Amino acid sequence: MTTVLFENHHLYYLPNFIPIIDEMRRRGGYDIVASIPTMMDSKEKDVFNQACKNLNINTIIGTDENDRIKQLNQAKYDVIIVGNVGQLNPIVHSETLAVMVYHGIGLKQSYYNDIDERVDIRSVESESRLEELKSHGHNNLVLTGFTKCDPLISKNPPIRFDLEKYGLNPRNKTVLYAPSFYPSSLDQLAPVLAKLSFETNLIIKLHNFSWYQDRYLYQSREMKKLAIKYPNIYLAPPEDYNIIPYYNIADLLVSDISSTMFEYLYLNRPIIMAECTSLRLKHQIFKKRFSKKMDLSRMEEIEFVFRMDKPEDLPSLVYHTLEYPKDLREERLSAQTNYLYKVDGQASGRLVDAIEKKLAWSES
Repeated sequence: MTTVLFENHHLYYLPNFIPIIDEMRRRGGYDIVASIPTMMDSKEKDVFNQACKNLNINTIIGTDENDRIKQLNQAKYDVIIVGNVGQLNPIVHSETLAVMVYHGIGLKQSYYNDIDERVDIRSVESESRLEELKSHGHNNLVLTGFTKCDPLISKNPPIRFDLEKYGLNPRNKTVLYAPSFYPSSLDQLAPVLAKLSFETNLIIKLHNFSWYQDRYLYQSREMKKLAIKYPNIYLAPPEDYNIIPYYNIADLLVSDISSTMFEYLYLNRPIIMAECTSLRLKHQIFKKRFSKKMDLSRMEEIEFVFRMDKPEDLPSLVYHTLEYPKDLREERLSAQTNYLYKVDGQASGRLVDAIEKKLAWSES
């Protein structure tokens, strides 16, 4: 039996791991556990532990972070899968196979910088990113596709989302708004979101940090007020940590610098990229400091979205894209190949193949 730990630096890493867990269970021969740092918000940990319970995954919980790391270290797992470097080195052994499935594929430089020589396999979602990582000097790369999106291609029909149950109109088109936590379009778009609800359903899916980090809590508070006031606006609760089910029911995605733009490409449906984001004062003053955090060249290359920099333009652009959903269709199809490798729902299978090959090689 191969022992595997899925180390979740945050709750929102779990959706990347679930398809891998499912694939390992399908093959058999894996003993799987999951864990999350004890310093995370207590509500976030509660949701994580309940999610793992629902998935029938055992969790490692320490009395404090030192105790958690001690337990993980003593277990000596055969495989450890992480979403960033985090606590990898304190819990990995020389015999352990360390696997990186990065938690996002968006527009931040951390994608290239968050790496450690101890990583034996890094799952990469596209050929263009593979070449970029190689140019940064990284190795042990495996071209897989993005595991989080595997459930979007399934032989089983997606679970039906009962719009009426959540106060939404089943006769309306549905818009999914999924902003990042920072820099976010939320501050500037909040005043115009209500206008969308007059003729469409609006589902708001916030970033994990908007619920659990003090600096961003105001975002979930403001969106709660909006959802209470307008009947055709639904705010996904923090317990709905996985955005994948919402992709299936959305006719259109509105986002900003979030990875969601690339994930939603799987469905070849319209995407609006809001470029009206708010920067902190220090980043307004020292713009170069902020620019270093962003993958600006990747941002400039994006041609598969409708760009918008004036908040007041959002309603008319939404209605236009819903009326003409085939606009930019060919650009989205091209982008699927460029940003997602294969849109076949088999990324987790390719990754587990690579893991098993590496394990077999180390045992020979």
